[in-house]
Amino acid sequence: MTVPGRAPRVPSGRASERGNDASASEVGAMFDRLAPRYDRMNAVISGFQEPRWRRRAIELAGLQAGMSAIDVATGTGKVAQGLADRVGPFGRIVGVDVSRVMIERARRANADRVELEFLVGDALALPVEDGAFDAATIAFGMRNLADYEQGFAEMRRAIRPGGRVVCLEAARPRSLPGRLAWLWFERVVPVLGSLAGEGAAYRYLVTTVRAYPTPERVAEVMAAAGLVDVRWIPLTFGMVTIHTGRRPDLP
Repeated sequence: MTVPGRAPRVPSGRASERGNDASASEVGAMFDRLAPRYDRMNAVISGFQEPRWRRRAIELAGLQAGMSAIDVATGTGKVAQGLADRVGPFGRIVGVDVSRVMIERARRANADRVELEFLVGDALALPVEDGAFDAATIAFGMRNLADYEQGFAEMRRAIRPGGRVVCLEAARPRSLPGRLAWLWFERVVPVLGSLAGEGAAYRYLVTTVRAYPTPERVAEVMAAAGLVDVRWIPLTFGMVTIHTGRRPDLP
């Protein structure tokens, strides 16, 4: 509940090796407020690269007509929509997000799609049965979780043996062009957020990217969560990374 005359509380964005310091309820409340401008801001702060990154993640999920997937931290449902395009009307895509307002917007935008379902739920306790899907995706949501390993473990639980996990997430680049792009991101994003009336939320965004583990460490966390064949692909000078892994086949 927001107190009149007082700015709503925004999580700090600090994190440990285990995960974000923020609770699911704090993150959900913040994204409830961001929902009306979320997609427009994503486009701007990514230099209009976000659709390209999203398409690559969807491709790496490896879905075909009639298959199924769960999209975790689905937001307004953009990744879920792309996955639904892959599986068609005889497939099944479920988007899950802790933000009720995000889910409401995703439902309204996809009301005519029989293969798409959106649920309010916690990424650390997904409201789905074991082994229900062929793939699980998460885009720009893992760094908001209080326990990264548990987040990957839940995605592993939700997919069948042999199924694939795909994680698209912002990263700290190492190349010179990437470091220059990072300086733009670090300095300009909070200013853009302030102009949109959500300066604290977009400072949180920068802090969470700064605190998120390296791609090598994320791969180790995925392996600890029971995933195999873990690989990663850097995009746009290393500004983002897509990790993939697979639930082991049954013996």
